[in-house]
Amino acid sequence: MPDSVLLFSTKKVSTIVVPEAMLKDIEEGNLAEDEKQTLTDLGFLVNDADEEKRELFGFIDDLNVINKIFSATIVMNLDCNLACKYCFEGTRKGKYYMTKETADLFVEFIQSIINPAGGRGIEEIKITFYGGEPLLSIDLIAYITERLKYLSEASGITYSAALVTNGTLLTKAVVEKLKPLGLKRASVTLDGPKNIHDKLRPFKSGKGSFDIIVRNLKDACDKIAVQIGGNFTKENYRSFPLLLDLLIENGLTPGMISDVHFDPVTKESKEFAMPDFHFGCETLNEQWLYEADIFLKEEILKRGYKTKKIIPIVCTLEFRNSVIVNYDGSIYKCSGLIGRAEFKVGDIKTGIKDYSESHNLDNWKNEECLNCEYLPLCFGGCRYMKLVRDGNMDGVDCKKSYLDATLETLVRQDIKY
Repeated sequence: MPDSVLLFSTKKVSTIVVPEAMLKDIEEGNLAEDEKQTLTDLGFLVNDADEEKRELFGFIDDLNVINKIFSATIVMNLDCNLACKYCFEGTRKGKYYMTKETADLFVEFIQSIINPAGGRGIEEIKITFYGGEPLLSIDLIAYITERLKYLSEASGITYSAALVTNGTLLTKAVVEKLKPLGLKRASVTLDGPKNIHDKLRPFKSGKGSFDIIVRNLKDACDKIAVQIGGNFTKENYRSFPLLLDLLIENGLTPGMISDVHFDPVTKESKEFAMPDFHFGCETLNEQWLYEADIFLKEEILKRGYKTKKIIPIVCTLEFRNSVIVNYDGSIYKCSGLIGRAEFKVGDIKTGIKDYSESHNLDNWKNEECLNCEYLPLCFGGCRYMKLVRDGNMDGVDCKKSYLDATLETLVRQDIKY
């Protein structure tokens, strides 16, 4: 609209178009009561700036108080049937599998969350099965999720399960086995069109995996919610629209897929990186990523797929009711920290210890962050990325340059579509 401006609230993620003349009225306080109330409700006006800062200071603490969902990601194994060039687990991979005894301890751990002596008030349990490739442990997944579904229902608690899988074993039979036991969602990775994906994510034999994954997705997407993810690099991200077109050609249309999102391949520390892994980003503040994220979101949205929305991003480390359980029963707060002994926060037998200092919790509670216009879209960035890049979690992984370069365009894309 001519002579108008777009306002965006980072607090409430709301947008509004107002006449340019209203900006002066806002600055001078010359607003009608109904205008003032609307702008306040949408998060554009505050009664007291210091009060707002105090509110943001307690934002995550308040979330932890009201959050009644307990989320656990459980690593079933560190084995895989693929040989991805940039494997996230890297040198941690191997024939490491969760045992039935550890699975029983995990169920007991969840039961203690559902029915604690002191009362925790959990109303929902969400379990994500992870790996390695979790479906190499299909029978143990069925055993765990059947027990948890029964326990949850007996306690009047909602239960659901999800998979993070490479998709090669997500057959119709597997979905039909797990769906009655609570499986609701699966996240599957496709790294671009067939020629790129098969190069980056081949089977150990060297054979491509793309065709098998697409076939399995076609069988699964009408039974459970299927999310498609993908990992791109500076060299190949412009080829990803070809993947979207291939999905549509194969009947994996926007109505069949819950959402699509693509993320950059990130570097790993030398301690765990694959020997021939020499690419990947170490910060969102790489200029090529500004263009890549805008480009890929546009391509996803214009084809009708849903994708990640702009929302406040809180690191999982900050959430009390979110854990990662490794195959051996050790507990971590981020999947990227698995295998790093100094970041183990406990285990399913003895419980969770205080990790506030080791994980640099509340790192964003400093004057620079509290005065930043992007709080709460960013709460100090990604500690894992900070660790890989700098060797420590001290300070913050500032996203200001990234948001300066991309936020307006990303907001306008949401409005457009």
